[in-house]
Amino acid sequence: MGLKTKPIAVDLFSGAGGMTLGFEQAGFDVLASVEVDPIHCAVHKFNFPHWSMICQSVVDVSGLNIRTGSAIQQQEIDVVFGGSPCQGFSLIGRRALDDPRNSLVTHFMRLVTELEPKYFVLENVKGLTVGRHSQFLEEVILAFQVRGYRVREDYRVLNAVNYGVPQTRERLFLLGCRGDMPLPEYPVPVTRLPQANRSLLLTHLPSAPTVWEAIADLPEVEQYPELLQKESCLAEYGAPLGAYGEVMRGWHPGTGDYSYTRSWNPQMLTSSLRTLHREPSIQRFRETAVGAVEPISRFFRLDPNGVCNTLRAGTASNRGSFTSPRPIHPFLARCITVREAARLHSYPDWFRFHGTKWHGFRQIGNSVPPLLAKAVAKELIKALKAEPQKDGEPIVPGEDDWLGWNMGQAAKFFAVHPHAIEPRIRRKQ
Repeated sequence: MGLKTKPIAVDLFSGAGGMTLGFEQAGFDVLASVEVDPIHCAVHKFNFPHWSMICQSVVDVSGLNIRTGSAIQQQEIDVVFGGSPCQGFSLIGRRALDDPRNSLVTHFMRLVTELEPKYFVLENVKGLTVGRHSQFLEEVILAFQVRGYRVREDYRVLNAVNYGVPQTRERLFLLGCRGDMPLPEYPVPVTRLPQANRSLLLTHLPSAPTVWEAIADLPEVEQYPELLQKESCLAEYGAPLGAYGEVMRGWHPGTGDYSYTRSWNPQMLTSSLRTLHREPSIQRFRETAVGAVEPISRFFRLDPNGVCNTLRAGTASNRGSFTSPRPIHPFLARCITVREAARLHSYPDWFRFHGTKWHGFRQIGNSVPPLLAKAVAKELIKALKAEPQKDGEPIVPGEDDWLGWNMGQAAKFFAVHPHAIEPRIRRKQ
């Protein structure tokens, strides 16, 4: 192995790679990622071909597997991070960690113990801090302490809108360190809601980008009939309305962005497969005021001068394949595209998603906004006293075919069972 020039991180439950990208932007080399869904793995591998993707459940992977299956080998790991699903909160008469539905959290702790990183970051839903659910967090903190890790017991719920993201999205972050390391700080807010009266304590901060500042320069998909059949085409962009749009376009890196440069065609509009709405839906969307919810679909009409509501993922195939409500465009009578959602989530335009709308929206809705992950990662850079670098040749992405694979094709590529993700169970009529 050559001389390590960047801190090393491992992403567990990586999905498409929102946290991977945020940590890369902060200056980390995320040398290994673990994800159970082969379709997510293919998208992640497309966007991060220079690092290792381990397509397995954390239940079945070991710390040794992660080391030997990547460039980490015997190197010391600086951070292990991830957002494990937590579903078991029936706390009457038993410890929450004993609930088998929370076993993924236990395996996250196991892998932290096996990999012995200097730091860990556990990300999860805000609901874990509320009421009896907080007992679960207390058990997790104690379990880490027993394993020799100190934990920030003043855990925080961070809102993406306070870190330069044009979306309100609250997520819990639990930070911890080995006993020989200093505890990291939580990032301080750098932006606020555009409507200052909604966040009076932060009025001294600049506004987060608005919805229109985020998406105004994107081509109107209605002008491109081919987007009814495919998710990308050459298109004519407008002028960005501000710095946020310029960064998303790749005109220049964002402040403190140490990610590797990507090789891509900035004239190509991607992740923009159109939706053919029926006329009654179009009429209802047209009549819905900005900032209001359309009463039948329950879709939210985006306010061009505000920020996006929380983008959600919908359910996985084994839980019905239900689509989560998608926002309505602020000016047009249609739902937003996957690319527009990506802009509202702080994904740059070079980042690609699965070609279908269902998978693409699910990959965005399940992920941590990269700029939010970057804000947390920057505090770990400080704690490590690392000096971030931006270097290296441009990264060439993977093959476009990977973005269109079905479950069987993706599973074959990663040599895993095609039912690694349980198929949808259809009820008999």
